[in-house]
Amino acid sequence: MRVALDTNVWLDWLVFDDPGIAPLKMARHSDTVEIVTDPRCRAELVRVLGYPQFGLDEPTQAGLIAEADRLSTLLDALRYPSADLLPACSDPDDVKFLALASASRADWLITKDNALLANSRKRKPFPTSYRIGTPAQWSSRNAAS
Repeated sequence: MRVALDTNVWLDWLVFDDPGIAPLKMARHSDTVEIVTDPRCRAELVRVLGYPQFGLDEPTQAGLIAEADRLSTLLDALRYPSADLLPACSDPDDVKFLALASASRADWLITKDNALLANSRKRKPFPTSYRIGTPAQWSSRNAAS
């Protein structure tokens, strides 16, 4: 199964060690899930990890990025869908996650972002359908399989 994670989910995984991410972590560590990212989504994670409110020094940030890189597959030659094939998103900064999920043929876009979650019922498939849901929604549908 292929999944894309938004930045909030990465933060829960890397910074906050949120127990709600545990099923996803187990699936990744057992190689039943492939996490995909692209240069735009990775760049946002790098930028956000540098926010002062997280209090992460540069070596810690670099270590977290290295961990995310180890856990994910960087797809840098994706053919992105045109904007008219993606649902309108109230936050233009979140469109990159919809595009990643579509272009990578992900099964899931796992997010905690309300703007992305609002699109879960408006999604247009390109070229394959993917689900949009929270880590808990993903877990309830996939952790046992």
